[in-house]
Amino acid sequence: MIVLGIGGMVGHDPAAALVVDGRVVAAAEEERFLREKHAKGRLPEQAARFCLKQAGLKPSDVQAVAIPSAPVSLFGPARWHYAFRHWYAPDRAFVALCNGNRRFRRNARNVFAMLERLGMDRRKIRFLPVEHHLAHASSAYHLSGYPDAAILSVDGVGEYATTWFGYGEGGRIRRIKEFYSPDSLGGYYGAITEYLGFEMLDGEFKVMGMAPYGDPDKIDVSPLIRWNERGFRVNTRLVNCVGLRRYKRPPRGGSDGIGTYFSPKLIKLWGPAREGDEIDEPYIHIAAAVQRQLEQIILALTRHYLGERIARTRRLCYAGGVALNVKANQRLIEAFGPDFELHVHPAAGDAGAALGAATYAACQLGDEIKPLRHAYLGPEYSPEEIEAALKQRNVPYGKCASITDAAADLLARGEVVAWFQGRMEWGPRALGNRSILGNPTRRGVADKINAQIKYRERWRPFCPSLLDTIAAEALQTSHPSPYMTFTFNVAETWKSRIPEVVHQDGTARPQIVTRESNPRYYELLKKFEARTGVGALLNTSLNRRGEPMVCSPDDALNMFYGSDLENLALGDFLVKKK
Repeated sequence: MIVLGIGGMVGHDPAAALVVDGRVVAAAEEERFLREKHAKGRLPEQAARFCLKQAGLKPSDVQAVAIPSAPVSLFGPARWHYAFRHWYAPDRAFVALCNGNRRFRRNARNVFAMLERLGMDRRKIRFLPVEHHLAHASSAYHLSGYPDAAILSVDGVGEYATTWFGYGEGGRIRRIKEFYSPDSLGGYYGAITEYLGFEMLDGEFKVMGMAPYGDPDKIDVSPLIRWNERGFRVNTRLVNCVGLRRYKRPPRGGSDGIGTYFSPKLIKLWGPAREGDEIDEPYIHIAAAVQRQLEQIILALTRHYLGERIARTRRLCYAGGVALNVKANQRLIEAFGPDFELHVHPAAGDAGAALGAATYAACQLGDEIKPLRHAYLGPEYSPEEIEAALKQRNVPYGKCASITDAAADLLARGEVVAWFQGRMEWGPRALGNRSILGNPTRRGVADKINAQIKYRERWRPFCPSLLDTIAAEALQTSHPSPYMTFTFNVAETWKSRIPEVVHQDGTARPQIVTRESNPRYYELLKKFEARTGVGALLNTSLNRRGEPMVCSPDDALNMFYGSDLENLALGDFLVKKK
């Protein structure tokens, strides 16, 4: 069965994924092709074209199209809960009850129009709507390789559900419990993200990065949300609010001001919302307290609803935007013991729901889903295509007999290298194919990359790529970490060896690299280890602040000449400014 998954219908992070006979062939986010971060309000047309091209298929070959959006019955609890909790915004409550599937119908219309532009005949294609959190659950469970596991999905909101607990058994997914908007863990964390001066759906990881600088005991965040092990209720008088309850930022540059998801009452409680790039009090303490509260709630709910399943299977599959909160993930791993394994889908956010919809639909249609062995599912460029881009720009370059030797030499000397190789990564993390690499032993490398290359906040931390041969010693754990979706406590003996990738709280968010997962990147790490004695590199995404990760050689050259990067490894070709 050939199934095309189309995601991002909620207005951000559109993506497409292709599953052929149960195997993931291609997946990519639309932002990488449009060069618009999150590609808000767009459909994944170019991503879908890429997926078909990668598989060598014509549009007419597609047998089914799945989307992570489905109609919700009026006779269930979701729409009634939403209406009851939005009594203060009667227009929203009324629409939820009387026209509660309007977004699904709009999504379907938009997808049908896109399919026609792609040259598909919608009458000959099976159209399969998949509930949003079922799509997240499938992306984590069906691709994990586990026959049986507990499943968790947490994000801002799907159709109406925000937090979902279930399990997978023999390829089938079952629901145990779900919670509905506006009671949303992702929503309340996103509202605080806005209060702390970042953009919702983009800056949550910055809040997480800010948290270690603060003291969670200095701020009382209990008014934000009432909770116990059985459930939670967000205080919509403060956060995750709509309509007249929203705080409106003052107008700037002729604008009318921007409505936020926190209320003016939060300003009265804590003072003005944060602005600028520096971190100071009380904002670092707010970040720390909200982060701790999120970790506590997720852990308590997971123990209550999934504890028995986890005790039996020792496995938890996790997706949804909140699954990218690596500190909360560390809490889960530590809480459930040394033989417990947490699997987080590499594109856990809404982009990943495109692949989840495709895998869920393929499973329903009778295919056996093959495990996802790596996240390199995007476009790849041949040596001829790379050289053509270099010649078109009239760029001086050299072809290396061994690009890994050349890059290892530069990195060992403390230079920074842009590393463009193979197929682009699926998900928000650079995993060694569209990366900026640095020497983690050299003090000042992180500051240089933040200030002169990424142009981002100076306090933002970086992550390591580690050889599998040293990971257990450096991270004090044997837990898998192929996708940078967890943090671990760095061993004391390693903190001074790789200071540029150790966070303020003594943790690191690693990618553990194996020879099988990425042979060329593994070779580079081995050669760097031979030169320095350290089998680790600082690894961050190849992009500047506010831009998507680069996709093509042209994108990489734009990034290279638009920053203070001095070395660019494009396949076997090396471009140097000096």
